[in-house]
Amino acid sequence: MPSAWTAKEERQYKHIRESAEKRGKSADDAKEIAARTVNKQRRESGKTPNKTTQGTGNPNTPLEERTVRELQNRAKQLDIAGRSNMNKADLIKAIRAQQ
Repeated sequence: MPSAWTAKEERQYKHIRESAEKRGKSADDAKEIAARTVNKQRRESGKTPNKTTQGTGNPNTPLEERTVRELQNRAKQLDIAGRSNMNKADLIKAIRAQQ
């Protein structure tokens, strides 16, 4: 848990983590789900300087279901040239070609 979280956010994290573990998720997966959920709520409420995720999306989610921003972040990780000028379909094609 990041130190910048409030007591309420820490309680939410703990509750979500425990709930995910009860549903059969591994401890690591449960922690990630809880952290992503709390951080998303913090972004949406304006508590963080970033209004959008800096991540690449859930790796279990198909590329077609990810946002353009998530695809751009993944393309950046893969060092794909020209990614800022690509649309969603082009990003998906370029990412698949690199993987």
